[in-house]
Amino acid sequence: MTAGGYLELESLEKHFGTLAVTRGFSLSVRKSEIVALLGPSGSGKTTVLRLVAGFETPDAGRIRVDGEDVTHMPPERRRFGMVFQHYALFPHMTVGENVAFGMPAESLTRPQIRERVAETLESVDLSGFEPRRVTELSGGQQQRVAVARALAPRPRVLLFDEPLSNLDPTLRERTRRELKRVLRRIGITTLFVTHEQEEAFDLGDRVAVLSAGRLEQVGTPEELYARPATRFVAGFVGRSSVIPAVWRGGRAEPAPGVAWDAQAGSDGAAFSDGDPVDLLVRPEDLALERSGAAAGSPLSDGSLPGAVLERRFAGHAAFYTVALDGAGEAEALGAPGLAQPGDRIGIRPAPGAARPRAYPRQGGKAAP
Repeated sequence: MTAGGYLELESLEKHFGTLAVTRGFSLSVRKSEIVALLGPSGSGKTTVLRLVAGFETPDAGRIRVDGEDVTHMPPERRRFGMVFQHYALFPHMTVGENVAFGMPAESLTRPQIRERVAETLESVDLSGFEPRRVTELSGGQQQRVAVARALAPRPRVLLFDEPLSNLDPTLRERTRRELKRVLRRIGITTLFVTHEQEEAFDLGDRVAVLSAGRLEQVGTPEELYARPATRFVAGFVGRSSVIPAVWRGGRAEPAPGVAWDAQAGSDGAAFSDGDPVDLLVRPEDLALERSGAAAGSPLSDGSLPGAVLERRFAGHAAFYTVALDGAGEAEALGAPGLAQPGDRIGIRPAPGAARPRAYPRQGGKAAP
């Protein structure tokens, strides 16, 4: 299989009436790279995919493949493969007939079409499935037939629209593993839309996070999780808690006399003494202090006191939701038997953990 084309999206703008759905959206997808478009409902990710596919025309901006401008080219001339959310397979056709549908019959003989169908089915681990009906296949097999049909015309780019959203959780995980294996082996340039973070992180070489039609950040899953560029990404990707604080002397104070080392969460952000900030902290970056608090004695320096609201068992560890005294709630990861709901406890940054990321306070109000 070909590695596909180099896809470039430049400053795409799309409006529906007065609603701006995409705003200055730019993204490059390298040959053979898999990029996930991730975001909440209404973020513009499906519109971006439809612009790339040619189902919508941008009001401004350019779409190029290997340097060729395809912005105003009709979908059938772009040589893009599309796998729809519900696969759109024809139940009255065999697997082979579904895969052959849409291939350029005018330029291929019947033996050539049969050969290409067989070759494409082999690439998705469905060799010999040509005579079978699609209604006889599992959900994962049907998806691979849809992928094979999109690949058969030799597209330059493969597009997916929420490829796993119509599957139940157990089948979704198994099908995701199958799809990942197929895409890695084929090595075609791929762009896919999803609202599932686990799916985006598992399938994507890089993930582009969208919010309100804008590209917030694009990077590897590790980069997005460890170094979010904006407050939205920090709060949307993974789990995090927001703890109000005041910035003083290059540190964040979530309570009088308690100072935590912190870092500016957005590139170029700078704070002055007294600025109200919000600290976004991952559960695994917080340590729980059970002794002292249980006995009614003071906590160690740097700890915030509170009470356990909830405990969620997660096998080797548990997630504890802690109501902090005068500072909202925070979620921390700890040993399963460390505390129970109602227990007094303290939290502080875990030794060696990433520093909390500080962002300007939403609403601009001072910390309590």
